[in-house]
Amino acid sequence: MRKRGLPALILAMGLGACLGPRIEDFKETTPAFVPEEYFIGTTQVWGIFQDRFGTVRRQFVADVVGSFDNETLILDESFRFADGTTDKRIWRIVHLGEGRYEGRANDVIGVAIGEAVGQSFHLSYNVDLEVGDGSWRVHFDDWLLLQPDGTVINRATVTKFGIKVGELSAFFRKPSGTPGS
Repeated sequence: MRKRGLPALILAMGLGACLGPRIEDFKETTPAFVPEEYFIGTTQVWGIFQDRFGTVRRQFVADVVGSFDNETLILDESFRFADGTTDKRIWRIVHLGEGRYEGRANDVIGVAIGEAVGQSFHLSYNVDLEVGDGSWRVHFDDWLLLQPDGTVINRATVTKFGIKVGELSAFFRKPSGTPGS
């Protein structure tokens, strides 16, 4: 009897570990993260992508230039990878009210869905990620957390068919002397 219960317990523990944070967990946290305020101007980013085994597969730095026209937050992201390659993504994010957002970018499939509560900004979307000579359609579950010193910590879980294939860790920071730094 004990042997049959052990696999169920392990499965339940594994499923619980996959749930991750919930947006309501950040309801009472500060400082409040308002993307259309934080990202105005230039933001510098440093990050890594690790595969599901924890091996660092890519390292990058990026400059993000943000503007807001009272309706759409535009984020112009320019990436430089450690292997010498570059990439560019331009986000167009609209605040729908009550902390809800929709976003589109050149490599995002469909619409990204976002929500800001307390110090957090959660963004969920699909992309075709280049892998070797091909690409995989994967899902990004991004959590950005604004820290009291103005740093934003970004942790994103990347899945394919619900199975974790990797994790992105990045840090956003305003250059010294700019608004919000």
